[in-house]
Amino acid sequence: MLIETFDHIVPAVLLGGILDLVFGDPHGLYHPVQLIGKFITFFEKLFRKIFPSGKTGERTAGVLTALCVMAVSTLIPVVLLKLFYHVNFWLGFAVETFWCYQILAARSLRDESMKVYREVKTGDLGKARRAVSMIVGRDTERLDMTGVTKAAVETVAENASDGVVAPLIFLMIGGAAGGFFYKSVNTMDSMIGYVNDRYRWFGTFAARLDDVLNFIPARISGLLMVLAAQICGNDGKNAMKIFKRDRRKHASPNSAHTEAAMAGALDIRLAGDAWYFGELHRKPYIGDPIREIVPEDIPRANRIMYGTAVLAFLLSAAVRVLILVLV
Repeated sequence: MLIETFDHIVPAVLLGGILDLVFGDPHGLYHPVQLIGKFITFFEKLFRKIFPSGKTGERTAGVLTALCVMAVSTLIPVVLLKLFYHVNFWLGFAVETFWCYQILAARSLRDESMKVYREVKTGDLGKARRAVSMIVGRDTERLDMTGVTKAAVETVAENASDGVVAPLIFLMIGGAAGGFFYKSVNTMDSMIGYVNDRYRWFGTFAARLDDVLNFIPARISGLLMVLAAQICGNDGKNAMKIFKRDRRKHASPNSAHTEAAMAGALDIRLAGDAWYFGELHRKPYIGDPIREIVPEDIPRANRIMYGTAVLAFLLSAAVRVLILVLV
């Protein structure tokens, strides 16, 4: 039958992306990432009990935790989708589309950053700091309005890769199961991928795995953001210049690619020193201060992020269709 040979992944991702852009995060519904977080907590407790503290024991426990979380987070949707598709194709397609919708985060990224924009526009620094504290990991009590605005723009730029483009790529590779595989690694990095006393050794494998999975998507995201900036009427030429020059100015091998493209596109300077948990971290600047950053740069950054998301979908869908045709 035609329906049995129909490649459902592209339309499922397309419809999921449209749902995300229209409705954003479905508040009130249990999110699968919350379940992934519970898996991480469960396996961390389990393997910490089995293996002794210390570098070797904690690294072993961390590796086993990561492998188990990835396996469970991927196999559950694989089995459930197989079951749903077996019962009825459209039931399976509906579930897969909904999961694609939950995995993508473009609208929620825009909504949260625009909350910062609205508070900045009111001139209430306290409320602006509180709003931006919801989307950044740094200390915000020292930020002035310019710092708050810059932090929001940086968050939009950085999360355009691991919150939008990278999930899109993995969804196109493996459908919802591929998306959950990526989300399991990304969630582990955000929960245990810290260089502190608790996770210095335990979280090493998860953090390195996240770097590996995001290596190609981060670079694709940066290049697509340059193109999106040009399409959106921003400084595409400078975006490419700063992308090539500053995309390695970060401790992470992946984080600065989209920040560099965004800084160049908006003709502003991002990054620089920041406070984390009461400690000042010295960081290089990204971009040139051709002009001062202003509140309107937050909605500008979101337009570029949306443009990047659309380009990422078109590119990944085209590659998938081409591969299917050739194979």
